[in-house]
Amino acid sequence: MLTESIDQYAAPLAVGIDAGGTRVRARCEDAEGRLVGSGHGGPGNALSVGRPTLVRNLEQALAQAVPEPLRRAVAGVVGGFAGGGGVAEDCLAEALAGIGVDAAVRTYGDVEVACAAGPGAPADGLVLIAGTGAVAARIAGRRTVRVVDGDGWLLGDTGSGFWLGRQALSSALRAVDGRAEWGPLVTLVLDRVVPGLGDPSLDWTDRHRLKQAIATWAYAQRPVVLAELSPLVVTAADRGDVWARQLLDEAARQLAETVGVLEPVPSEPLVVTGGLLGPGGPLGERLLEAVEPLGLACSAVPDGVGGAVALARLLATESPGTS
Repeated sequence: MLTESIDQYAAPLAVGIDAGGTRVRARCEDAEGRLVGSGHGGPGNALSVGRPTLVRNLEQALAQAVPEPLRRAVAGVVGGFAGGGGVAEDCLAEALAGIGVDAAVRTYGDVEVACAAGPGAPADGLVLIAGTGAVAARIAGRRTVRVVDGDGWLLGDTGSGFWLGRQALSSALRAVDGRAEWGPLVTLVLDRVVPGLGDPSLDWTDRHRLKQAIATWAYAQRPVVLAELSPLVVTAADRGDVWARQLLDEAARQLAETVGVLEPVPSEPLVVTGGLLGPGGPLGERLLEAVEPLGLACSAVPDGVGGAVALARLLATESPGTS
């Protein structure tokens, strides 16, 4: 149970936020790195949610992470955002004011806090994020100096959940019209998209109707639903689907190629994160194998919130009145 007294914690407190396309994560730690609290809220990409929604999601996560009696002890807050620049900064300031936190605030990009989440909170290095989307970046002095991909579900994000989901849906269409094998991946996709309608024994007239149903479903969905199909690729691969395994291999290869565009130097750090690459992620081992020729010092982190806290702790010690 969390105490309501600052006496059990080493002041000043630091708060880190990792605001991505799926959710906002927040964590509060004391000066010695002890957890005070954590919280989460809805989507945090400032470019894809309206300002009132972003403020509400940030405030929800922050209120959970910082117990009310301890909010005056917070001296540094860092937010890492997947997009938004000044909008994100304004929303964070509004959310902090809403819960009664008055502290030094600094915002970074999601790739920058992800880099700081690596061992030793590196200020320089490479970052690769692959989850719903995919982006790689070179960080120097804790700021992004070069970005590769991150171009969204329609134009890029190669190797991401978007990419895998789109490939899975395409493979289902190809199987229905006879261009590809009807394997476990196709069955899983059809069960999800058009439950009860997918049957390899259908004649060609009914298959044509099935294709139309699949397309109708796909074009009626929000783009993020494509990424929600990506776990089916992992499941199918576990069941021995050759095409699903090839898709996972290709995703890892393309992500490694994205890193290679950043002109990596042997032994420099590469921090990887996101649902596909974080600890236990389905592409983690495949990516390590794919980037091995680059000779990088790879580390996988669950998300960027740990890096945001590390940067917030530095900010707290820089702020006037802290010890």
